[in-house]
Amino acid sequence: MKNESFEEKLEYSKVLLEKLMNPEITLEESVKLYEEGLQNIKEAQKLIEEAKIKITTIEQANQHSGEES
Repeated sequence: MKNESFEEKLEYSKVLLEKLMNPEITLEESVKLYEEGLQNIKEAQKLIEEAKIKITTIEQANQHSGEES
């Protein structure tokens, strides 16, 4: 998959969930969609962790620049 934003991953997760809720879906399709959904969620969690790291870095840099004043 291309580099998708967190928001795109969230939307795609909603689409997968809607497909999984279809009572006419086969077991094989359900398993495939479930695996795809888990991978999508894992990638979204990675984006969240990367954002947390960036925020922490910015906050630390801001604290250090405030100490120098």
